[in-house]
Amino acid sequence: MKQYLFFDLDGTVTDSKQGIIRSVQHALTYFNIARADEDLLYFIGPPLRDSFGKLFDGDAAKAELAVKKYREYYSVKGIFENALYDGIADLLADLRAAGRVVSLATSKPEPFALRILEHFGIAGVFDHVAGAELTGPRNSKTSVLRYACGLCNVADMESCLMVGDREYDVLGAHAVGMPCAGVLYGYGSRGELEQAGADSLCADVPALRQLLLA
Repeated sequence: MKQYLFFDLDGTVTDSKQGIIRSVQHALTYFNIARADEDLLYFIGPPLRDSFGKLFDGDAAKAELAVKKYREYYSVKGIFENALYDGIADLLADLRAAGRVVSLATSKPEPFALRILEHFGIAGVFDHVAGAELTGPRNSKTSVLRYACGLCNVADMESCLMVGDREYDVLGAHAVGMPCAGVLYGYGSRGELEQAGADSLCADVPALRQLLLA
């Protein structure tokens, strides 16, 4: 049993597809770029600057402006075009009741992550909330996890487990020396998670409960 549990947000705790994609579309409209929603799913998970950088072939100035335009929509409306996955709130509460240290570790800017948790009434089930900085060096899953481990005063990475839905969660966890459980109900495919080296896979929230509490 792992004592320290770190949960990703988008695609693991919340189904945030609608708000993120609409925010991306808002940003792309500024640049007169048209893309189908399904072609923008890669924006869910990694840092925004990386995803826009990919879209603009590494043009950092355009990527930075796109992030600004994205947040125009996201900070007002997109942030709440979101839903908790069925059963996840109860699972988080039960993990806390069982004495686990439960933390959020997300590449989403920390102020937005806190607003989302408060909106859904689950901020209190997390011992710590670790997110990216709006501007600053803490913006990758690896740096967020290092920060989160510091908040928890973790001494042994073998007592930790990351739970996420994308390869970035797996690679970030392994970079700091902890295992990662991949969830298949989010936005990453089985192939993506297996290729990244996920230590276990859970098809749905009940399977995740079985893994964490059995």
